[in-house]
Amino acid sequence: MGHGSLQQKRKCLKRQFSFPRLRETGEKLFRKKLLASLPPLCATFSNTMMSNTVPSHDPSELGELERSILSIVWRSSAITADQVREELGRPLKESTIRTVLRRLEEKGYLEHSLESRTFVYRPAQTRQKVAGRAVKRIVDWFCEGSVEALLVGMVDSKVLDRAELQRLAERIAAAQKDTPSKAPAQSEKGESA
Repeated sequence: MGHGSLQQKRKCLKRQFSFPRLRETGEKLFRKKLLASLPPLCATFSNTMMSNTVPSHDPSELGELERSILSIVWRSSAITADQVREELGRPLKESTIRTVLRRLEEKGYLEHSLESRTFVYRPAQTRQKVAGRAVKRIVDWFCEGSVEALLVGMVDSKVLDRAELQRLAERIAAAQKDTPSKAPAQSEKGESA
Protein backbone atom coordinates (compact mmCIF):
# COMPACT_ATOMS: atom_id res chain seq x y z
CA MET A 1 0.00 0.00 0.00
CA GLY A 2 1.53 3.28 -1.06
CA HIS A 3 1.97 6.40 1.03
CA GLY A 4 -0.50 8.32 -1.13
CA SER A 5 -3.37 5.93 -0.59
CA LEU A 6 -2.97 6.15 3.21
CA GLN A 7 -3.25 9.95 3.04
CA GLN A 8 -6.32 9.67 0.83
CA LYS A 9 -8.00 7.38 3.37
CA ARG A 10 -7.23 9.81 6.18
CA LYS A 11 -8.72 12.71 4.20
CA CYS A 12 -11.79 10.64 3.43
CA LEU A 13 -12.22 9.78 7.12
CA LYS A 14 -11.81 13.47 8.09
CA ARG A 15 -14.51 14.45 5.59
CA GLN A 16 -16.77 11.65 6.76
CA PHE A 17 -16.52 12.51 10.46
CA SER A 18 -15.99 16.28 10.41
CA PHE A 19 -19.38 17.14 11.87
CA PRO A 20 -19.82 18.82 15.30
CA ARG A 21 -18.89 15.85 17.47
CA LEU A 22 -16.00 15.02 15.16
CA ARG A 23 -14.57 11.50 15.19
CA GLU A 24 -15.97 10.44 18.57
CA THR A 25 -19.44 9.90 17.11
CA GLY A 26 -17.99 7.98 14.20
CA GLU A 27 -15.94 5.76 16.51
CA LYS A 28 -18.96 5.05 18.70
CA LEU A 29 -21.04 4.21 15.63
CA PHE A 30 -18.28 1.96 14.31
CA ARG A 31 -18.02 0.12 17.66
CA LYS A 32 -21.78 -0.23 17.88
CA LYS A 33 -22.00 -1.68 14.35
CA LEU A 34 -19.05 -3.99 15.01
CA LEU A 35 -20.57 -5.32 18.25
CA ALA A 36 -23.96 -5.73 16.57
CA SER A 37 -22.38 -7.83 13.82
CA LEU A 38 -20.88 -10.31 16.30
CA PRO A 39 -23.01 -13.30 17.31
CA PRO A 40 -24.18 -13.06 20.95
CA LEU A 41 -22.50 -15.93 22.80
CA CYS A 42 -22.86 -14.80 26.37
CA ALA A 43 -23.53 -11.75 28.49
CA THR A 44 -22.25 -10.73 31.89
CA PHE A 45 -25.03 -9.63 34.20
CA SER A 46 -24.52 -8.89 37.85
CA ASN A 47 -21.14 -10.64 37.80
CA THR A 48 -22.84 -13.91 36.81
CA MET A 49 -22.20 -15.40 33.41
CA MET A 50 -25.41 -16.27 31.58
CA SER A 51 -24.67 -18.25 28.44
CA ASN A 52 -26.49 -20.16 25.76
CA THR A 53 -27.38 -23.32 27.63
CA VAL A 54 -29.36 -26.45 26.94
CA PRO A 55 -31.52 -26.79 30.07
CA SER A 56 -33.17 -29.97 28.82
CA HIS A 57 -29.93 -31.84 28.11
CA ASP A 58 -30.28 -35.59 28.59
CA PRO A 59 -28.39 -36.54 31.79
CA SER A 60 -27.79 -40.05 30.45
CA GLU A 61 -25.46 -38.51 27.86
CA LEU A 62 -23.06 -37.18 30.50
CA GLY A 63 -19.64 -38.80 30.51
CA GLU A 64 -18.01 -40.33 33.58
CA LEU A 65 -15.77 -37.29 34.19
CA GLU A 66 -18.71 -34.89 33.75
CA ARG A 67 -20.77 -36.88 36.28
CA SER A 68 -17.86 -36.93 38.76
CA ILE A 69 -17.33 -33.17 38.48
CA LEU A 70 -21.05 -32.47 38.72
CA SER A 71 -21.24 -34.55 41.93
CA ILE A 72 -18.35 -32.55 43.40
CA VAL A 73 -20.06 -29.24 42.58
CA TRP A 74 -23.35 -30.45 44.08
CA ARG A 75 -21.56 -31.46 47.31
CA SER A 76 -19.63 -28.18 47.54
CA SER A 77 -22.36 -25.80 46.30
CA ALA A 78 -19.64 -23.28 45.24
CA ILE A 79 -16.21 -24.30 43.97
CA THR A 80 -13.32 -23.19 41.74
CA ALA A 81 -11.67 -25.24 38.99
CA ASP A 82 -8.57 -25.72 41.17
CA GLN A 83 -10.66 -27.06 44.04
CA VAL A 84 -12.45 -29.46 41.66
CA ARG A 85 -9.09 -30.72 40.41
CA GLU A 86 -7.84 -31.32 43.96
CA GLU A 87 -11.03 -33.07 45.00
CA LEU A 88 -11.11 -35.32 41.92
CA GLY A 89 -7.87 -36.97 42.97
CA ARG A 90 -6.96 -37.76 39.37
CA PRO A 91 -3.92 -36.41 37.53
CA LEU A 92 -5.72 -34.12 35.07
CA LYS A 93 -4.56 -30.81 33.63
CA GLU A 94 -6.24 -27.65 34.84
CA SER A 95 -7.31 -26.91 31.25
CA THR A 96 -9.16 -30.25 31.10
CA ILE A 97 -11.11 -29.42 34.26
CA ARG A 98 -11.94 -25.93 32.97
CA THR A 99 -13.15 -27.38 29.67
CA VAL A 100 -15.43 -29.89 31.41
CA LEU A 101 -16.79 -27.16 33.71
CA ARG A 102 -17.48 -24.92 30.70
CA ARG A 103 -19.25 -27.75 28.87
CA LEU A 104 -21.38 -28.53 31.93
CA GLU A 105 -22.31 -24.86 32.02
CA GLU A 106 -23.20 -24.89 28.31
CA LYS A 107 -25.41 -27.94 28.93
CA GLY A 108 -27.23 -26.06 31.69
CA TYR A 109 -25.97 -27.96 34.74
CA LEU A 110 -23.67 -25.25 36.16
CA GLU A 111 -23.37 -21.50 36.31
CA HIS A 112 -20.47 -19.36 37.41
CA SER A 113 -19.75 -15.99 38.90
CA LEU A 114 -16.55 -14.00 38.91
CA GLU A 115 -15.03 -13.47 42.34
CA SER A 116 -11.63 -11.76 42.52
CA ARG A 117 -10.91 -12.69 38.89
CA THR A 118 -11.66 -16.37 39.61
CA PHE A 119 -14.60 -18.35 38.22
CA VAL A 120 -16.65 -19.85 41.03
CA TYR A 121 -19.01 -22.58 39.83
CA ARG A 122 -22.39 -23.40 41.35
CA PRO A 123 -25.12 -25.87 40.40
CA ALA A 124 -27.69 -24.38 38.04
CA GLN A 125 -30.06 -27.27 38.76
CA THR A 126 -30.57 -29.41 41.82
CA ARG A 127 -29.48 -33.02 41.87
CA GLN A 128 -33.16 -34.00 42.26
CA LYS A 129 -34.22 -32.07 39.14
CA VAL A 130 -31.51 -33.69 37.03
CA ALA A 131 -32.35 -37.12 38.46
CA GLY A 132 -36.02 -36.50 37.68
CA ARG A 133 -35.19 -35.77 34.02
CA ALA A 134 -33.05 -38.92 33.85
CA VAL A 135 -35.85 -41.04 35.34
CA LYS A 136 -38.37 -39.52 32.93
CA ARG A 137 -36.13 -40.59 30.08
CA ILE A 138 -35.99 -44.15 31.48
CA VAL A 139 -39.78 -44.19 31.92
CA ASP A 140 -40.22 -43.05 28.33
CA TRP A 141 -37.67 -45.52 26.92
CA PHE A 142 -38.36 -48.68 28.89
CA CYS A 143 -41.82 -48.31 30.41
CA GLU A 144 -43.71 -46.64 27.54
CA GLY A 145 -44.32 -43.60 29.74
CA SER A 146 -45.82 -45.52 32.68
CA VAL A 147 -44.41 -44.47 36.05
CA GLU A 148 -46.39 -47.30 37.62
CA ALA A 149 -44.50 -49.84 35.48
CA LEU A 150 -41.22 -48.28 36.62
CA LEU A 151 -42.18 -48.47 40.30
CA VAL A 152 -43.39 -52.08 39.97
CA GLY A 153 -40.08 -52.93 38.30
CA MET A 154 -38.17 -51.22 41.11
CA VAL A 155 -40.11 -53.19 43.73
CA ASP A 156 -39.67 -56.46 41.81
CA SER A 157 -35.92 -55.78 41.50
CA LYS A 158 -35.73 -54.92 45.21
CA VAL A 159 -34.59 -51.35 44.47
CA LEU A 160 -37.51 -50.11 46.60
CA ASP A 161 -38.75 -51.85 49.72
CA ARG A 162 -42.19 -51.54 51.29
CA ALA A 163 -41.11 -48.79 53.72
CA GLU A 164 -39.67 -46.63 50.92
CA LEU A 165 -42.81 -47.17 48.86
CA GLN A 166 -44.92 -46.05 51.83
CA ARG A 167 -42.80 -42.89 52.25
CA LEU A 168 -43.24 -42.14 48.54
CA ALA A 169 -47.02 -42.58 48.85
CA GLU A 170 -47.06 -40.15 51.80
CA ARG A 171 -45.03 -37.56 49.87
CA ILE A 172 -47.36 -37.89 46.88
CA ALA A 173 -50.41 -37.43 49.13
CA ALA A 174 -48.83 -34.35 50.73
CA ALA A 175 -48.00 -32.89 47.30
CA GLN A 176 -51.60 -33.43 46.16
CA LYS A 177 -52.88 -31.56 49.24
CA ASP A 178 -50.62 -28.61 48.33
CA THR A 179 -52.13 -28.43 44.81
CA PRO A 180 -55.90 -29.01 45.23
CA SER A 181 -56.79 -27.35 41.90
CA LYS A 182 -55.28 -30.20 39.88
CA ALA A 183 -57.52 -33.03 38.74
CA PRO A 184 -56.68 -36.60 39.87
CA ALA A 185 -53.92 -38.20 37.81
CA GLN A 186 -55.10 -40.31 34.91
CA SER A 187 -53.36 -43.45 33.71
CA GLU A 188 -52.83 -44.08 30.01
CA LYS A 189 -56.12 -46.02 29.80
CA GLY A 190 -58.08 -43.08 31.25
CA GLU A 191 -58.73 -44.66 34.66
CA SER A 192 -58.37 -42.71 37.90
CA ALA A 193 -55.16 -43.32 39.80
